[in-house]
Amino acid sequence: MDDFDPLSLQTSPTAARPLLGLTILVVEDSRYSCDALRLLCLRSGARIRRADCIASAHRHLQVYRPSIILIDVGLPDGSGVDLIAELAEASPRINIILGLSGDDMMEKPALAAGADGFFAKPIENISTFQETILAHLPPDRRPLGPRPLQDSIVRPDPVSYNDDLTHVASLIDDACGNERTLTYIAQFVTGLAKSARDDALESAGRELAAAQAGRHPVGQAVAKLTGLLRQRLDGSVAI
Repeated sequence: MDDFDPLSLQTSPTAARPLLGLTILVVEDSRYSCDALRLLCLRSGARIRRADCIASAHRHLQVYRPSIILIDVGLPDGSGVDLIAELAEASPRINIILGLSGDDMMEKPALAAGADGFFAKPIENISTFQETILAHLPPDRRPLGPRPLQDSIVRPDPVSYNDDLTHVASLIDDACGNERTLTYIAQFVTGLAKSARDDALESAGRELAAAQAGRHPVGQAVAKLTGLLRQRLDGSVAI
């Protein structure tokens, strides 16, 4: 059933919670980013479900059809841009498809693939989150009258950041020079660090990505990244 169908709505949007009655499927592999989106949905009234990869997203979509889907362009089992293209061509189409990435340069590919809009990480401002989604809703799904601007940001649980760092550390241990895995690590770390405003870690992720793109030896970049991860997981650097 389409969540825009009035019969499927249990509640109507209000000025304070303008996304009431909507279900958002978030296809995102970062626990830290997912926690930010969970808090944004909670403050906005939307229900949220999570898929951490393309395969998991397909399993969700076999069971129900969300109102909105947010798709990270870099996923562990393939390209989020490809998933956007697939869902944009599907019939019936999900009402709103939004891309998201820590790399601003991915906005054009996401839109070209059929996304209706794009979120650049970090996604943390409540007003920006709400306004971006409301801009794509039909008029009868928007709250009537003036709305208070919630120009504040959400603070994801730091434990989720450590979970992501632990995940990256395990990937590096198993990478063994695997180019595809290293490319994924660089993308994941850069987006994660940008969301957490961890400038040093973001820089290390970009250095690894540059080494990969230039076909240069990656040993030094991997060693630097590994050292920063160890510092953070040992608790010697607080974010």
